[in-house]
Amino acid sequence: MANKGPAYGMSRDVQSKIEKKYDEELEDRLVEWIVAQCGSSVGRPDRGRLGFQVWLKNGIVLSQLVNSLYPDGSKPVKIPEAPPTMVFKQMEQIAQFLKAAEDYGVVKTDMFQTVDLFEAKDMAAVQRTLVALGSLAVTKNDGHYHGDPNWFMKKAQEHKRDFTESQLKEGKNVIGLQMGSNKGASQAGMSYGRPRQIIS
Repeated sequence: MANKGPAYGMSRDVQSKIEKKYDEELEDRLVEWIVAQCGSSVGRPDRGRLGFQVWLKNGIVLSQLVNSLYPDGSKPVKIPEAPPTMVFKQMEQIAQFLKAAEDYGVVKTDMFQTVDLFEAKDMAAVQRTLVALGSLAVTKNDGHYHGDPNWFMKKAQEHKRDFTESQLKEGKNVIGLQMGSNKGASQAGMSYGRPRQIIS
């Protein structure tokens, strides 16, 4: 992987805007959740965007996090004995986390890209993925979530309704208010400007 020099001009402005989306208060909440979920053995990052990035960069903490949301015997991510030191192994570990998070139910639009984390391109996207994962864990309420349930909002769930045939037939005879009303509608009194003058 080539080292990149400093960004200038438009790319610097874009990167600056991306970095401003990073939420330090949200970082605190996410760190608390990850430690509550995985145990104190995962440690804690240095405060700030780069500290958070370094903590998650090799993919091990993320893998432990997603594994903790599954019952014993069905952990989706294999965690190596020693943290990977080679770049491609670290990126592979992050990719395994992303696949497991997607399988858990995180939608693609909430997923970060490996480079967003590995090169600290968009740490706000990493936060977004972790919030989506936490929200799903709280919503599933299957006993695998640890921590304060108020840290995340529950996802909306489907509420299926069953109607009888007679209820469905009744509904066909009702004109909904969205369709408006034609009572009293006429063109009486409407004018369309002056009539055209024809000069011969």
